[in-house]
Amino acid sequence: MEENNTSRLITDSEKIGVISAPSNTSGITIDILDSAKSRKLIGELTYFPFMQENKPHYAIGQVTGISLDNPLLEDSTMKKLIRERGIIPGISGSQDTYSGRLSISAVFGEEDNRYFPSLLGTVPPTGSAIHLVDDTVLDSLLERYRQQIFYLGRVYGSTPKLPLWFKHFGVGEDGAGEAYHLGLFGKSGSGKSVLAKTLLHAYARHTQMAIFIVDPQAEFSMDLSGENTQSRFDLKLRETILSYKRQIVVRNVDNLILTGWPLFTEVIRESNFFPKIGIKDPDEKQVAAEDITRGIRDKFKISEIGSKDAFFQAFKFMGSESTNDRFQLIFKDFSQHQDKFDDLYLTAWKPVCELFRPREGGITIRKLVQGTFSGKSPVRPVVVINLSGTGVSETGIFWNEAIQSVVIKSFLDTLTEIAEKAYMSNQFLNSLVILDEAHRLAPDKDVQYAAQAGVRDSLIDAVRTTRKYGLGWLFISQTLASLPKAIVEQMRIMFFGFGLAYGNEFSALKEIAGGEENSLRLYQSFRDPHSSFDAKSKQYNYMSIGPVSPLSFAGTPLFFTAFNNPGEFLSANKIM
Repeated sequence: MEENNTSRLITDSEKIGVISAPSNTSGITIDILDSAKSRKLIGELTYFPFMQENKPHYAIGQVTGISLDNPLLEDSTMKKLIRERGIIPGISGSQDTYSGRLSISAVFGEEDNRYFPSLLGTVPPTGSAIHLVDDTVLDSLLERYRQQIFYLGRVYGSTPKLPLWFKHFGVGEDGAGEAYHLGLFGKSGSGKSVLAKTLLHAYARHTQMAIFIVDPQAEFSMDLSGENTQSRFDLKLRETILSYKRQIVVRNVDNLILTGWPLFTEVIRESNFFPKIGIKDPDEKQVAAEDITRGIRDKFKISEIGSKDAFFQAFKFMGSESTNDRFQLIFKDFSQHQDKFDDLYLTAWKPVCELFRPREGGITIRKLVQGTFSGKSPVRPVVVINLSGTGVSETGIFWNEAIQSVVIKSFLDTLTEIAEKAYMSNQFLNSLVILDEAHRLAPDKDVQYAAQAGVRDSLIDAVRTTRKYGLGWLFISQTLASLPKAIVEQMRIMFFGFGLAYGNEFSALKEIAGGEENSLRLYQSFRDPHSSFDAKSKQYNYMSIGPVSPLSFAGTPLFFTAFNNPGEFLSANKIM
């Protein structure tokens, strides 16, 4: 970069104000110029040059607040005149002063015509010029990081693209050197699904990084399998991942083979088997499930439990003298009515046991996870586990949300176990797990069934332990307050869309943002995307916290508006 480039950029950039008092290293007060007072400045990205340690420096920050003052109109007498006349010539309007608050997010120093990350270790003098940032300025400051930059949208309410980076968890120029956890929050309709898929785009570029997607609503599996042909926002996700020579593995419920007697005990407990025979109490269901397992595990293989002989043996044992009187009466009643017995087998026993039956194209969870890491190719697959249960009725498999949680817990525990063993063998997994609908799968309170609590506890343990294994998690949730605090506290990068500005949600957000009042007010200014006149004018705004951008190493929140056009997103990131 030539020496005069910096001064040329400053000359070409629009000046909107100057530094004023009071200012400090955490926030700068700006006096807004008359030429800029009618502009929309909230959210604008700005910068100012200053000298520090005898080197040129450039501080970048976002305008988070604008205020209007006119001391001449604050007197009670003047206010009375205003009530009578409306305006006071020579004072109203002409004596107004506009000021703003600048939240500093990044500082760059310059040496030998190269920029390096720095910090705001001093406050420039009043009168120092504040300029608007544009794409040219950002491209110049971040020229050495150009290959790592990824764009999800533009600076909130402005035109420059906000540079972000999403590094894999390994070492090297594009690596973070460690795993970390992410969160994506926003109410239904805030654009979470689209942003999640753009995040998947960002991480899929790193072919050495394995990606697992736990997909409880088939949101990702439909896109990645090519089934979703009606999407308004076609991000070419499948085509892009395949262009990286990555394999896409989509496993549905009917592709998964469950194994192990402990898992069978949990699945039969959460199925419709016990309600059909009149056992509804959770404790009774647990005891009966354990009795059934004890009655058949020494006589049958787990793959044989769907047979009528295994069913009769299990039911017989539950009605034996080793169990309680209530179970014995239930067995007696059903054994005396063959039609009831046969119906129970066909509708409540066999469909559950189908989950454990080996079948063509099926794979166990352990082999699925192990196969992801054991391949000789340095290019890792993207694995989607579709647990929505779509189409299971045609396969004869019984499925509900409780069993979904049992299977998710089995996956989590298996993945964590394999990650720990790899770590003990001096292997670093470099993997990301995307967990959709996290608020339903792992709620902090109002747990509906035991398996749901199991998922929550497994995730709490995982986020605390798996970072050192190279295993990170991305939680996608409609709510922030209902997720366990122990999970949220471990997140390093978070995105907050519309819908968290009130009640418990805002209290939780305020705690995470560190009470940054101007930033929180700016977040509260987000409008509901569905209040737009049409689809083209919808805005999906986000506040990000954490080191997600070369402009965010100061730790302050950054605000952006996600791309509302797939072509714009693909073009900005030179995809396809």
